[in-house]
Amino acid sequence: MDFFTSIFKGIFIGIGAILPGISSGVICVILGIYDKLVANVLGLFKNFKENSKFLFPIMIGIFIGFFLFGNILNYLFNTYENECKSLFLGFIAGSIPNLFKSANKDSKFKPSFIIYTILSLILGIFLFMLEKNLNILNYDISSNFIYLFIAGLAMSAGIIIPGVSSTVILMCFGIYNTYLAAIATLNLTILIPIGLGIIIGSILFLLLMRYLLKNFPTRTFYSIIGFVLGSILVIVPHQINLLTILLFFLGISISYNFEHIK
Repeated sequence: MDFFTSIFKGIFIGIGAILPGISSGVICVILGIYDKLVANVLGLFKNFKENSKFLFPIMIGIFIGFFLFGNILNYLFNTYENECKSLFLGFIAGSIPNLFKSANKDSKFKPSFIIYTILSLILGIFLFMLEKNLNILNYDISSNFIYLFIAGLAMSAGIIIPGVSSTVILMCFGIYNTYLAAIATLNLTILIPIGLGIIIGSILFLLLMRYLLKNFPTRTFYSIIGFVLGSILVIVPHQINLLTILLFFLGISISYNFEHIK
């Protein structure tokens, strides 16, 4: 995977932290780098040169996607909602074959593995229904460092765990609008405590995911597949036309071939 391809993938991960209903973890899974990213982040200082070579361009891309393209993509989603949803739906559909390949690389398929997919799919659907019916509140918490830190800590679950939406978490804390406004204006009073919470929470959830991927890799990947399938509900377009169909197949092609880019 060359330097600029890694930056491109990082941009998508950064975007996933901003767009409603899109999980950064799902984006990493779609791009075929989730388990490697977890291993490299947690093993950074064990082999700093090699791991930083993998992580550095991705972090550049995440920064670009988060601060530059995030607002642009947010505008596109609001202006061309069906077209954007069709493209992302294609991304997800194209990632499914590679997910099953990753799930079965260490052991043969067993019908019981589908149980993990079904359970995580049900949980993913529940989170979708929660987000759909949850009122977006906006509390005046700009001076409450501890509250923002805890919100960032909780938000990290939506960044690390595939299929868990950061949007749902921020809505529950009543700071979704505050979060978006802080990104647009670079309000460090808001971003610093949230960022600290995200960093610490991400380390904890990365440790959890490394443990699961190391000890229960097949079951973990089948659970991830369920979360990914559940995220489809978030981005099903309301209208279908020739352009949305073309974008859907374009997304499939891009996503499927990302797995083969090294």
